Amino acid sequence: MSSLKEILTRRPVSATIRLTVPAGAARPAPPVGPALGQYRLNLMAFCKDFNARTQKYKPDTPMAVTITAYKDNTFEFTVKSPSVTWYLKKAAGIELGSGRPHIYEIAKVKQSDPYCQYMSLESICKSIIGTANTMGIQVVKELD
Repeated sequence: MSSLKEILTRRPVSATIRLTVPAGAARPAPPVGPALGQYRLNLMAFCKDFNARTQKYKPDTPMAVTITAYKDNTFEFTVKSPSVTWYLKKAAGIELGSGRPHIYEIAKVKQSDPYCQYMSLESICKSIIGTANTMGIQVVKELD
């Protein structure tokens, strides 16, 4: 339960914006510009911070970002790692890309997400295998 001090110091939220932006490629052009501009948020500050946070990923990796816009024209955002389906498509060679990451490597990256940080690697791997089966991708133990 929240204390009185926490309740009084909360800022009123104007909107919650969800976007998919390529890693290291946030620019004040669409889709970022119109989405943030309508709430009068500082586009350049977001682009600079987002690009700094996502520099460890390969360029053009789709990153999910949730932006919380406040009434005083400030914002906070969280960046999630790419979706499991994107990694699986890349591993299966469905989309252009080099290398074939293993389930374990995908799970290590997904473990950094806020919703997966308390899950064991084994349970994340099982979830990824389930997603692969749903997509029609067969997971094998060894490559031929």
